[in-house]
Amino acid sequence: MAAQYDLNDNGVVVIIGSGAGGGTLGNELAQKGIDVVILEAGPRVEYEDFINDEWDSFAQLAWLDNRTTSGGWRVSKDFPNLPAWIVKAVGGTTTHWAGASLRFQEHEFKALTHYGKVEGANLLDWPLTLRDLEPYYAKAEDKMGVTRTNGIEGLPGSNNFKVFKAGADKLGYKECHTGRMAINSAERDGRMACQQTGFCFQGCKWGAKWSTLYTEIPKGEATGKLEVRPNAFALKIEHDDSGKVTGVVYADKDGKQQRQKARLVCVACNSIESPRLLLNSASNKFPDGLANSSGQVGRNYMRHTTGSVYAIFDKKVHMHRGTTMAGIISDEARHDPSRGFVGGYEMETLSLGLPFMAAFLDPGAWGRSFTTALDHYDQMAGLWIVGEDMPQEKNRVALHNELKDKHGLPVPDVAFTDHPNDVAMRNHAYKQGMALYDAVGATRTFPTPPYPSTHNLGANRMSEKASDGVVNGFGQAHDVKNLFVSDGSQFTTGGAENPTLTIVTLAIRQAEYIAKEMGANNI
Repeated sequence: MAAQYDLNDNGVVVIIGSGAGGGTLGNELAQKGIDVVILEAGPRVEYEDFINDEWDSFAQLAWLDNRTTSGGWRVSKDFPNLPAWIVKAVGGTTTHWAGASLRFQEHEFKALTHYGKVEGANLLDWPLTLRDLEPYYAKAEDKMGVTRTNGIEGLPGSNNFKVFKAGADKLGYKECHTGRMAINSAERDGRMACQQTGFCFQGCKWGAKWSTLYTEIPKGEATGKLEVRPNAFALKIEHDDSGKVTGVVYADKDGKQQRQKARLVCVACNSIESPRLLLNSASNKFPDGLANSSGQVGRNYMRHTTGSVYAIFDKKVHMHRGTTMAGIISDEARHDPSRGFVGGYEMETLSLGLPFMAAFLDPGAWGRSFTTALDHYDQMAGLWIVGEDMPQEKNRVALHNELKDKHGLPVPDVAFTDHPNDVAMRNHAYKQGMALYDAVGATRTFPTPPYPSTHNLGANRMSEKASDGVVNGFGQAHDVKNLFVSDGSQFTTGGAENPTLTIVTLAIRQAEYIAKEMGANNI
């Protein structure tokens, strides 16, 4: 039976956000007998209520609160109010994610050491290593049921994958398979196997894909130590005279302000809302924002270097059938500056449904080349690029000077401009993606610009020294002992890999640390 805690109970851990970081952390702490309240800004939509239709699902799940974008990125021009395609609901973006679960490579935790100083980039080594995380990666893979780990079979190859694999073979790529995916290839953990419906981005109606909504959260609730409060929008984190946090002010479903007291607070609301919340929690003691003595809150925002390549063939492919992200090529994920850039990238199969294809292909381009591309949708194959983008101080989440949300708080402005390294990497990836499809007889190939961000990273980064970042290697704020960051915003650099597995891994490790520190009365 799920717990219910009193607003004045100052012994609880309050977690803000219920996605990969917050949902996992909540369950891990509850399993250790710690009282937890998760505040989730969105509603609780159970998986049987998901909608297998792109636009209706988008309206049901997406984070649509007003935001603005600035900087040189294409998203600022095409989707000025949608810098990120993420979810506002219990389970967070784990309902929308595609499931790819890859470990970071050793060198990616030490980017400054391996890449050297890159002009215009704010590179920093993580305060931890792959070796530190390996035991926790293993736990995360087991928890999530990641295919090709722990003896779990890979998913079957879709037609989109078969075209991709044939092209990979022609180019001499060696590391190509249907991916390490947190999607059940066989029944597991009380959840059924993937039904290959193809609506992974719209929430898995079968529960085959790992999501905190129907894995971590119900398990945590079953302990009687976890309460999830949907429609609870965090407005401000409060602190006492000594600077320790004391609770969270939030707006409930009726827009009324409530105050939940807390022993400690963990921020896990994605790389846009997490820094925004800290900045909106400014006070006399923390004039520039909570935990922001370094001035780094909101800075070094990353989104991965992305883009897509689609190709049209003489025969039908029906790329929409099967898992959305049905395959991966890892050969280009190495660090090899001879290609003209530092860091590397993955290529992953991706199919968008026809409505999103029309929206994202080349917004506003209603010419013949655009319409003929859509006419050949069933003969199309596609892939997505995921590469390590460079952290930059000017790429940042800041509070808007004028625009306020319905609670009277400044909305976030997301500023992003590609670093020259990002551009060089994307162009290399476009070239390789087009060559891959050309090698197997594509009649036409076309690269497409990046969509709104799904891999939001950085903006509250980990650092060894307090002056370089916001939190330490356990996600604990340098300035405030009982404040933690538990989502992708703590990433020091982005790596080439999809981030969810690492977010879950850090949450498992953080839960262990919090339990130990609470037990010793250090926090």
